[in-house]
Amino acid sequence: MRPLKAVRALRLASITLATTAVGSLAWSSPAQGASARAGSVESLRQQVVDLVNVQRRAAGCSPVRLNAQLTAAAQKHADDMARRHYFSHTAPDGSDPGQRISAAGYRWASYGENIAYGQKTPASVMSAWMDSEGHRKNILNCSFEEIGVGVSTAPDGPLWTQDFGSR
Repeated sequence: MRPLKAVRALRLASITLATTAVGSLAWSSPAQGASARAGSVESLRQQVVDLVNVQRRAAGCSPVRLNAQLTAAAQKHADDMARRHYFSHTAPDGSDPGQRISAAGYRWASYGENIAYGQKTPASVMSAWMDSEGHRKNILNCSFEEIGVGVSTAPDGPLWTQDFGSR
């Protein structure tokens, strides 16, 4: 767990877990985002999904579908990180992405999670994720079929969560 104040240089993280593979964690530096644009969480969420699917199509993957359970898990994690001032795949209570996704009712065969902090727009967070090998692998993992996106405000900019899954 990393307090938000201490993570200015560590603003992206990804984790992937399949039932047959060990999870991985990768950190990278943030990309500089454009100015914040007004928009509802639903609009920001859909923009991220659309940008993910542009990248997936270019890589020959099928598009992911927005899933309500994955979205609930992603939004809850983004809100929790903002509320409790931390930046990590592991919450202060010890819960990890698989536990949160399962608690939201999603029965997964594999999942992946990307988080980011501070990017002001869907385009800037997607650019940052695509410039990071671990995040890019999650986005371009053709076995993922569904996605959930969470975004929550924090003092230095939004906290973003992508939860990917396949059943």
